[in-house]
Amino acid sequence: MSDFLFSLHSWPQAILHIDGDAFFTSCEEAIHPELRGKPIIAGGERGIVACASYAAKKQGVMRGVPLHQARKMCPGLVILPSDYETYSLFSRRMFNVMRRFTPQVEEYSIDEAFADITGMRRPLRASYETIAVNIKNEIARELGITVSVGLSITKVLAKVASKHRKPNGFTCIPGKSIAIYLEHLPVEKIWGIGHATASYLHKMGVRTALEFARLPEVLVKKRFTKPGVEIWRELRGDSVYPVCAEEKSLYASISKTKTFSPASGDADYLFAHLMRNLESACIKARRYHLAASRIAAFLKRNDFSYAGREIRLNRPSVYPLELSIALRNLFIDVYRPGTLYRSTGIVLLELSGDSGTQYTLFDDVVRADRVRDIYRVTDEVGAKYGKHSLHLGASHFIELLGRGKRGEPTARERTRFLGETGRRHINLPLLHLKV
Repeated sequence: MSDFLFSLHSWPQAILHIDGDAFFTSCEEAIHPELRGKPIIAGGERGIVACASYAAKKQGVMRGVPLHQARKMCPGLVILPSDYETYSLFSRRMFNVMRRFTPQVEEYSIDEAFADITGMRRPLRASYETIAVNIKNEIARELGITVSVGLSITKVLAKVASKHRKPNGFTCIPGKSIAIYLEHLPVEKIWGIGHATASYLHKMGVRTALEFARLPEVLVKKRFTKPGVEIWRELRGDSVYPVCAEEKSLYASISKTKTFSPASGDADYLFAHLMRNLESACIKARRYHLAASRIAAFLKRNDFSYAGREIRLNRPSVYPLELSIALRNLFIDVYRPGTLYRSTGIVLLELSGDSGTQYTLFDDVVRADRVRDIYRVTDEVGAKYGKHSLHLGASHFIELLGRGKRGEPTARERTRFLGETGRRHINLPLLHLKV
């Protein structure tokens, strides 16, 4: 029965989800109006499609497709390098527009955010639906990009709503209308339901979100783990996940990867990239006062297959100077002479820490204090002059041998304003207009 009621109240609370439409390519179209409506992709530096415009998607070009295959699908394809500096600026401006309407905005990803607009009808003198549409229109007017907006009473339902009419759509799911929108939604399309859970639901005879939401509570708690139960509750209009406006500071893991071209089999060059990955990951971990108990390293071969290993540390650490020996041992295990590799990666696992403690592997107290002092200064220099201004000698081969060609540089990367350097750029995109 599609008229089955999960909530007797239309708006016990109002949660908004905003999702950028083909965000990277939309940003490119905003600063290059001559590209509007053309089939374009971002990700030329990676060898695969990072984002495809809707004109490109109509011809079958999707994210993750290799460039050579994308060119065959769409002969007139415009291939652009990813300009993350510009995309980040658009992202911040989009979130700032949302904060004009409510302070409670959670930045979920570079092109997605949740907002809690509960109680804002009176101060803004508008219905929740009108507030959502106004935010959508302001983003389009100020940034020149479109977003899809979902409005409902929980985060999972708001996410369902934003996907309902993409691109440039708005969908409102009040509490009394939940069943209508879940009736034909496949369970694998629910935010938080992965492939394994979807397969398990199919084996139970559950194919749609409505069928899942209508399962008895006793059965759900018996058959599913905590995340599954929470999603079930959210689908029924029972808010479990709050909108968190605070910056994320807790991480289960931190990963850093680097893709380069052409592929390389040079052991020193590959290890230099791994060390740079490690330095980047540790910089982020130190920012949040976290340390890793396990480290994983991987090399991606030219045929897109992976070779990787993981090691457990005898004590948590966040300093590349002392982790380099462990990383060298991991590298020796996975590296094969004569094999070409196209990317490297590091993952810090089992992160722990407190408000001020940063662990070290060294038992020598004096040596441990010196390492902490070194990285305190390294972080201060990096904040002032750019990340990796100070780096370990093992990663210096990147500076000597090159970072690897990643396609044509963006227009912003090729342009230097007064006082800028290659490392330090003002967060300002270039707007090209025909006059």
